[in-house]
Amino acid sequence: MPVINAITPDKLARLIGTPNCPAIIDVRTADDFAADPRYLPGALRRDHAAVTDWAREFAGRSIVVAGQHGQALSEGVAAWLRHEGNAAEILDGGIVGWATAGLPMVPDAVLPKRDGQGRTLWVTRARPKVDRIACPWLIRRFVDPQALFLFVSPSEVAGVAERFGAAPFDVEGDGVIWSHDGERCTFDVMVERFDLPSLPGLARLAEIVRGADTGRPELVPQAAGLLAISLGLSRMYSDDLAQLEAGMLVYDALFRWCRDATHETHDWVSHQSKVSRGKAPA
Repeated sequence: MPVINAITPDKLARLIGTPNCPAIIDVRTADDFAADPRYLPGALRRDHAAVTDWAREFAGRSIVVAGQHGQALSEGVAAWLRHEGNAAEILDGGIVGWATAGLPMVPDAVLPKRDGQGRTLWVTRARPKVDRIACPWLIRRFVDPQALFLFVSPSEVAGVAERFGAAPFDVEGDGVIWSHDGERCTFDVMVERFDLPSLPGLARLAEIVRGADTGRPELVPQAAGLLAISLGLSRMYSDDLAQLEAGMLVYDALFRWCRDATHETHDWVSHQSKVSRGKAPA
């Protein structure tokens, strides 16, 4: 019998990475999380016992509650959230069901230390072009929706990382793991380390980013276009955070094309009238 107020793993997987994805709240107990310290892509950890304290944080958003098996703990939290006025449903089968279906999960061990509000903090060079917009998009859509990004002078990235506990990315330096690796760009490295290559569309998007970011637009036809758009955005915005917000839409659109629309073409002829095609109206 279908579970009431539940979403299947396959349906949720189609929403992950899109702007209208519901907030995914992982409410597993500490012991269950310790037994499998991985997250659903984009999920946030919250204490089930404190649901009334954090419910307002997600006011106006749809919520999917992910427990261990999608049973009492999940249903209880979802019911409380609905009582608080939120639209909430559970993940059918819970995180165990998600993992059993072979869907990707992000390992906690690779993530930077979180701040007091549970957010990851990242730092990179100011005036971003390709990788330094693509990587924050990837993190916010698939890893940590609340991630914070600091754009600073290139010479100060290491110092800011040390003083503020931020993870440096797309920079060179001793101990920096989030950066280029041979012919692979930082976006490639993040997709791999976050264990996300199997998500439909991301591998194709990584090729486009790689071609645009490493001066190899011949890799795929879309790379030259992404580079042109990225350079244009960098000239439109003097505020790096404003540029990031504008760039999020660019990568949202590219991701959906990579996932759903690569075989679709623009049929100009079908939009012309018979007269314009040289045929008289009947």
